[in-house]
Amino acid sequence: MSNETNNENQNNDFQNNNSENQKIENKQVVTNSQQEDLDEDDEDNRPSYKKKRVIVPAITAVLFLLAGIYFMIHSIYYQSTDDAFVEGHIISMAPRVAGPVVQMLIDDNMPVKKGQLLIVIDPSDYEVKLAQTKAKLDQAKASLNISEEDINRSESGVEESAHDVASTSSKLDFAQKDYKRYSAMYKEGISSKQDYDSSKTGLTVAQSNHKSAIEKQKAAKAMLESAKAKKEATLADIEKLEAEVKECELNLSYTKIYAPQDGLITNRSVEQGNYVQVAQPMFAIVPEKMWVVANFKETQITNMKPGQPVNIKIDTYPGKKFKGRVDSIQRATGAKASLFPPENAVGSYVKIVQRVPVKIVFEEDISKYNIVPGLSVVPEVKVK
Repeated sequence: MSNETNNENQNNDFQNNNSENQKIENKQVVTNSQQEDLDEDDEDNRPSYKKKRVIVPAITAVLFLLAGIYFMIHSIYYQSTDDAFVEGHIISMAPRVAGPVVQMLIDDNMPVKKGQLLIVIDPSDYEVKLAQTKAKLDQAKASLNISEEDINRSESGVEESAHDVASTSSKLDFAQKDYKRYSAMYKEGISSKQDYDSSKTGLTVAQSNHKSAIEKQKAAKAMLESAKAKKEATLADIEKLEAEVKECELNLSYTKIYAPQDGLITNRSVEQGNYVQVAQPMFAIVPEKMWVVANFKETQITNMKPGQPVNIKIDTYPGKKFKGRVDSIQRATGAKASLFPPENAVGSYVKIVQRVPVKIVFEEDISKYNIVPGLSVVPEVKVK
């Protein structure tokens, strides 16, 4: 009996424990379901900034992806560089003669026209020099007239001496014949000794006169040659002095400095009253014509060629795109065209991407914009 009673008590305790465990499980289920409801309510009631922590990075990632795709496609059709600058012909003005500046007709950044008088250097010294050279030229021309008169007299003397030589030659011939005849007659005893001596003396005199006439003819010819040589020397002096006169006239004209073409005055370093030397830089003229020199990497010019359109962005005008085109591509890299090109055959070598200068010209009127040499530029060349 006692065993049965114990078994029944154990069964009752087991059932009681099961019922309690069941209640605990039911409570846990209720609690979990309530927690899930509370979590759902919390998700719905989260602040908006916590939601943005997920949405904003996702949108940013998408934008970066789209931007990367755009730039990748854009780089296939366009090539650009920020190593580009505006260039132009800068004309440096310097005097060709020395002297003090007596007139200054320019000012900084002043527009000038071709042929406009800009600076006047004191011309006094050059006017005096020109007058002196002209006087020497007139003196040389007067000497030329004298030389020509000497030539005329010498020519007359040569002609006269020629007649004398001819006359004495005839007399000598007659005296030789006369002496020969009287000599033969004297030997035969037909002629007297007086006639013989007279014919001999006549021959001697005729020979002497003929010789003297010849010497005078030589002297006359020598005088003629001397007069001609003097004339040639005078002509050479005249040519020299005429060249000096032209030089003096040029130097005098150089005292006035004119504008070689239209442009703006810049880098003025001279004032009225300054003494300037030959080739001393005084100012520069910047013409209106400008272009762009862009230094592209050697890997960027594969499909680049003259005539391709270019969008030009200038830092001075950030909201403006200027139209241009590729004018030419330099036939040497910037390093190779420098004053001291690198010598890669010596020492260690490190490969560096070279840059090639490309000239880009504007395709529109830029006169109303303040575009000057040296401005930074970002050109964009459409290569495909």
